[in-house]
Amino acid sequence: MGEWAFLGSLLDAVQLQSPLVGRLWLVVMLIFRILVLATVGGAVFEDEQEEFVCNTLQPGCRQTCYDRAFPVSHYRFWLFHILLLSAPPVLFVIYSVHRASKEPGGAAGGAGSLGTPGRPGGRRARRCYLLSVALRLLAELAFLAGQALLYGFRVAPHFVCAGAPCPHTVDCFVSRPTEKTVFVIFYFAVGLLSALLSVAELGHLLWKGRPRAGHGLQEAERDNRCNRAHEEAQQLLPPPPPALPARHPGPDPYAPPSYAHRAPTCDSEGGSGRSKASLATVRQDLAI
Repeated sequence: MGEWAFLGSLLDAVQLQSPLVGRLWLVVMLIFRILVLATVGGAVFEDEQEEFVCNTLQPGCRQTCYDRAFPVSHYRFWLFHILLLSAPPVLFVIYSVHRASKEPGGAAGGAGSLGTPGRPGGRRARRCYLLSVALRLLAELAFLAGQALLYGFRVAPHFVCAGAPCPHTVDCFVSRPTEKTVFVIFYFAVGLLSALLSVAELGHLLWKGRPRAGHGLQEAERDNRCNRAHEEAQQLLPPPPPALPARHPGPDPYAPPSYAHRAPTCDSEGGSGRSKASLATVRQDLAI
């Protein structure tokens, strides 16, 4: 179970990058395939070679007949199936982590989505995810066809074997054929459901990422309508009032008179004489 837990943790990282349909595929993968095969499948198919009994004691005959009846063991065939289906999503997670580590935001800034569609990195991540879903779908269909060709949909309880090293025609018998038949049909049905989910996810991603026809024309038409509405609104506005003639600046009415700042002037000799005479007159008046 340790190997299954490690694989489940890797697949669990895919849900951070997947849409809703991809998460449903992941639930089917983890529960109806990995969990069922790890708990029930091993118990059903682990003794298939030991319990494969033939009515002969010829050395090597029983092993040869078992190889002809089951070229690949059911259990190992499904293990290889799960590993091959898990490879594209795990590779996409590795690519996403590597791309996120190179972004300025680090690993936290690039994880959690398929990226912004308008950015080159987002478009590249979307293409890689589409490629992983397509490879997963091709692997699913190939294994379904292989299971149908190798085993069919029924495990026969009796197998007739002839040829070396068997000395004659030998009858061989399979243990628990009904239980194994139920498990084979169940696993094939789960494979069909998984393939349908992969087809739905692929169609959803292609439909969501398609270029919208006429989107640029609609944007241009909307801009033209806005421009025409703006021009019509400008025509309905009244004309602006005429500009007043420029007035030259005059003297400031609040400025103090010019004589208020003029310093008193006096002659060097005449002024001084008059000042002295006035001072003497004032002294005589005071004396009287």
